[in-house]
Amino acid sequence: MAGHSKWAKVKRLKGALDAKRGKIFSKLAREITVATKIGGGDPTMNPRLRMVLLKCKAANMPGDNVERAIKKGLGGGEGADFEDLIYEIFAPHGVAVLVEVSTDNRNRTASEIRSIVTRCGGSMATPGSVSRLFQRKGQIIVSREAIKEEALMELALEAGAGDFKTDENGFELLTEPAAFETVHKRMEAAGIRMEAAEVTSLAAITAPVAADHVAAVTRLIESLEEHDDVKEVFSNAELDDAHPAA
Repeated sequence: MAGHSKWAKVKRLKGALDAKRGKIFSKLAREITVATKIGGGDPTMNPRLRMVLLKCKAANMPGDNVERAIKKGLGGGEGADFEDLIYEIFAPHGVAVLVEVSTDNRNRTASEIRSIVTRCGGSMATPGSVSRLFQRKGQIIVSREAIKEEALMELALEAGAGDFKTDENGFELLTEPAAFETVHKRMEAAGIRMEAAEVTSLAAITAPVAADHVAAVTRLIESLEEHDDVKEVFSNAELDDAHPAA
């Protein structure tokens, strides 16, 4: 889940890898195959594949798994055709949720997503009512141990980052989606270790969630994340970092 807390998201991803590594690798392999089928197997010419490979790197996905998924995508006309869809949802207690899916059967996926939402106390939103609460941004996260703040700020701004934020955990660089690759490549060339790097949807307006409501919100979000067709779940839930699902 991509929510308000960038560091909670990073810590949650690492924890999830231990518990659900196979599921995560399976989803990434599917994303690679779909991206390759659409745009080819050369990441320098296929932006979608480049973004998936960044996720694979962050998840420490074995290279053999990546190669197999690319070969599968290059297999020509074999297999189903996939389409990308976005579902807009209201979770319990006023939390807005965006769900990105890749499906070969939109009717089946829509029915299953609605069933999850209803079962977990949420509701499907009208188009635009949730998406307007999010902004597409390039996001790069760097820990304090990786580089000094002054040096990173100078490099980031020279590379074209639009915003630079800092807290006790580390640093967050934000870019416009079109500038993300330039900034990311500058970070790589400088040898800076990044905790996360992606083009993502960030909440422009967050929704504070009381402690006794956290379980209901996270139940819906985690149920959506478990669905095989779901690529990413974004929410504007404002949870304290003490809650691992933030």
